[in-house]
Amino acid sequence: MQQAIFHSRIPLLPGCAEKLACGEGFKARRVEFKGHIDGGVMAGVDDFLLSEIMDCIEEAIHVIDKTGKTVFYNRAAAEMDGLDPEEVIGRHILTVYPSLTRDTSTLLRAVSTGVPILNRQQTYITQRGASITTVNSTFPLFKKGEVVGAVEVSKDITKIKALVDAISDLRAELHGRRKGSPEVVEARATFTLDDIIGESPEILSLKEIAKKAANTSSPVLIWGETGTGKELFVQAIHNASRRRAGPFVAQNCSALPETLLEGIFFGTVRGSFTGSADRPGLFELAHGGTLYLDELNSMPLGLQAKLLRVLESGQVRRLGDTKLRSVDVRIIASTSSDPAECVEAGALRADMYYRLNVVSFRIPPLRERREDIPLLVRHFIALRNAALNSSVEGVSAEVMDIFQRYSWPGNVRELKHTIEAAMNLLPGRFIETAHLSAFLVRAMKNLASTQAPSVKQRLAGKPLKQQIAEAEKECIIQALKACRGNVARAAKLLRVPRSTLQYRIGKLGIMDLTDTKP
Repeated sequence: MQQAIFHSRIPLLPGCAEKLACGEGFKARRVEFKGHIDGGVMAGVDDFLLSEIMDCIEEAIHVIDKTGKTVFYNRAAAEMDGLDPEEVIGRHILTVYPSLTRDTSTLLRAVSTGVPILNRQQTYITQRGASITTVNSTFPLFKKGEVVGAVEVSKDITKIKALVDAISDLRAELHGRRKGSPEVVEARATFTLDDIIGESPEILSLKEIAKKAANTSSPVLIWGETGTGKELFVQAIHNASRRRAGPFVAQNCSALPETLLEGIFFGTVRGSFTGSADRPGLFELAHGGTLYLDELNSMPLGLQAKLLRVLESGQVRRLGDTKLRSVDVRIIASTSSDPAECVEAGALRADMYYRLNVVSFRIPPLRERREDIPLLVRHFIALRNAALNSSVEGVSAEVMDIFQRYSWPGNVRELKHTIEAAMNLLPGRFIETAHLSAFLVRAMKNLASTQAPSVKQRLAGKPLKQQIAEAEKECIIQALKACRGNVARAAKLLRVPRSTLQYRIGKLGIMDLTDTKP
């Protein structure tokens, strides 16, 4: 007889890990595994031990024999369905769940076909009238080559589905009102190319690319770190395109399970599964406009394949429907990592990447375009002044120095929130270091302690005139580097006339860093 010891990597309910470790209620020991008990399905395993283990698992577990009668039903399943185990064990599954049939019950289908069913959404009504939606993985159980039952592991998504349905209904309602009533309009893209702040070469180049992309209907693939402004560019492209009067629909692909996302994208028809209703999907809602897929690399690969078919054919079929609907949608997608690396890592299908990679560009992080920080600071201060009816004039030189040296892992979004937080506490007209978050100040102090020389070291043996000249030279050098040698842009960054800067460059002997082109 084969000796086995049970190991579990499944999350345990609170208190169960301690119970297992301390041996409360039973002693951990080796058991002989003979196959299945209760009516031939799992006979031979210590019933009490198995029951204790299964009751410690967070997922709902339901086991039936080949006749459809329940032989095991753990505590998580009972809590999910709102039933007592005595109401379920020993009874046929269709009696306990009257809304199911032999065709719609994933457990009965696994028994009849002998084929596993993975990650399948199911909505059912218990005998008490409660409507439950789950995502199930169901496996047939074999003994000597014959199916003797089935086991199902389920996760409750009832609340998530209710929220998704409410949002889908609201989207559909707004879409309908937009068509029928000029007073009520659907949420649209609000940002334009003018809202993209920056004069760095990288941003100016990207704005030109965005303008050209807006003149086509080709797919666009954008990537960049979180907070760099990907959706800002997406909305700007939509509003500069011929589709600007059409809907703009955005969906984060990492927020929901695959089974729910499929219904959201393609729509559903009444009767396709228990609890389903006639709902248009995002492709139908975005007809004539733009569909933005955020975090595309988080979309399950199976759904990517289905999405690709819609992109290729221009037709969508709602779940449970036989009718194909033609859609005219422009796709713009974004990822937070290099799409090519996502393909190599298996997070993005290669064929999906090739289909979307018609127009593609990377938005640089803020640390790679520091010359835009002063412009962004002024912009965000102006926005908050309008919102708060205040009159903040700017930031102190020390704060600007901190902003220029900080790495900004949250990019432009972090800078915006830093300005907003400081202005909420500001008693005067300039943002000082005292108004910055403790985290930011601490990070900069740590940086200064490891990089910057002491004041005494910097001042030792140098007259004031020399120190001023060196500071001016370093400031000009940094501005020229940030502007890639362009004197006009560096002068604008330093807020001095171009002729003055040109004179100081010659005086300080740093001509080799300038762009000599007119």
